[in-house]
Amino acid sequence: MSMPQRTATPARPVGYGQRPMTARPLAAHPMAMRPAPGQPMTAGPVMQRPAPRPVSFLTVTEVAAIMRVSKMTVYRLVHAGELAAVRVGRSFRVPEPAVRDYLAGARTDVA
Repeated sequence: MSMPQRTATPARPVGYGQRPMTARPLAAHPMAMRPAPGQPMTAGPVMQRPAPRPVSFLTVTEVAAIMRVSKMTVYRLVHAGELAAVRVGRSFRVPEPAVRDYLAGARTDVA
């Protein structure tokens, strides 16, 4: 009795989010673009980004404490567009300069 001949297995189907396994040329390999060790890398002109200015953000609770109002009042100001805020996930963060600007513009002179 003889053993059956083994056939080549069919290629595995490519699933969602997977790339097919193909041979790529050496020039397409990311490491092929690097110079040999000890040789300097040549680079084109590099654009310098300006240094980021530190901006501190306050929570709604902190803004309410500074302004001595309720959190709901701060939420109303944010939703009305009177107080600038950034949404982070499901909460808001208010830049410190926005609170100072709002308070400076909200002052009224009482005679």
